[in-house]
Amino acid sequence: MKQFVCKPFIHMFSTCSAFLSEFNVCEDDIIVSNAYIFRPAFEHLGCRAQTLFLEDYGQGEPSDIMVDALLASAATRTFRRIIAIGGGSVIDVAKLLAVAPVRSNTDSLFTEKNLRQEKELIILPTTCGTGSEVTNIAILALTRRHTKKGLANDCMYADSAVLVPELLKGLPFKFFATSSIDALIHAMESSLSPKGNATLRLFGYKAISMILNGYKEIAARGPEARMDYLEDFLLASNYAGISFGNAGCAAVHALSYPLG
Repeated sequence: MKQFVCKPFIHMFSTCSAFLSEFNVCEDDIIVSNAYIFRPAFEHLGCRAQTLFLEDYGQGEPSDIMVDALLASAATRTFRRIIAIGGGSVIDVAKLLAVAPVRSNTDSLFTEKNLRQEKELIILPTTCGTGSEVTNIAILALTRRHTKKGLANDCMYADSAVLVPELLKGLPFKFFATSSIDALIHAMESSLSPKGNATLRLFGYKAISMILNGYKEIAARGPEARMDYLEDFLLASNYAGISFGNAGCAAVHALSYPLG
């Protein structure tokens, strides 16, 4: 049976300001994000970190073209940490940047046998669905091969996973719903996985319970009721990530890659 792994140290802060202060975010850091996420949440706080916004390097889901362009830009800068602030696309790209040696590209990352962490990685999720802040996998569209592929390596675990419920306040209800359903399915699939164990099922079952309890409140009180349960949904996504990151998923997610 696979050994249970949960490398990232998990932090919880009520505000973005508290995170910036506690982690001493400064000019020596690079934040990987989207402008529409970063600017409303951090710009008014005087955040001094360098930024890389995904939309400046391509549109749509992460691809080898986008990551190669980001790698080239990052190679011209000096920094000590990578801070990912965003959803699954941002987080996946940041994981690749954290293990990419200088002057490497996506082709070399997918063929390198001895990957290692090059930069400290801190992840702040802004959805309550992927749980990617506690997994060691990144999914990338390889346009030159006309396929989508995942890269999984223990060196891609973040050093710190930071949960800030405040970052979910601007998430439109449609994306809140779809991301939390994704977390629910992650939790269900991993809880039933033959690779799971009693410890992982604790995380999976707890995630299921928290999400369904939140849904009951939303059904009774309307979409705005979710604002009272953002911390619960963020934690549930995190727990589901721990569960499926170790036990794996099932056909629903396995089929989503080639069909997507």
